[in-house]
Amino acid sequence: MVPKVMTPALLRELSERFKALGEPARLQLLAALRAGEQSVSDLVASTGLGQANVSKHLQLLCAAGFISRRKEGTFAYYALADADVFQLCDLMCGRIEAEQRERRAALKLAR
Repeated sequence: MVPKVMTPALLRELSERFKALGEPARLQLLAALRAGEQSVSDLVASTGLGQANVSKHLQLLCAAGFISRRKEGTFAYYALADADVFQLCDLMCGRIEAEQRERRAALKLAR
């Protein structure tokens, strides 16, 4: 794969996307939406987060392009814009797990 040219504009956009993923509550909402489209009420029930908190985080995730919003009457429904974000999450989770295994192995050797 040929590396992308990291222009200042691209770096700013990338930084904003990573900032959006830098909050555990937003990652929790993305994980909940992996099951499919949900309303704010559904997300409040499935995450245990407060309604105002959920709404604030959904707005940011929507602005960052990670989720889409559909209005039906007085209800808004949210869904993943695409599942690509989970490729990044899976990559990072794999890296974290590998580092934890390495630390555990190092501790065993140190005993």
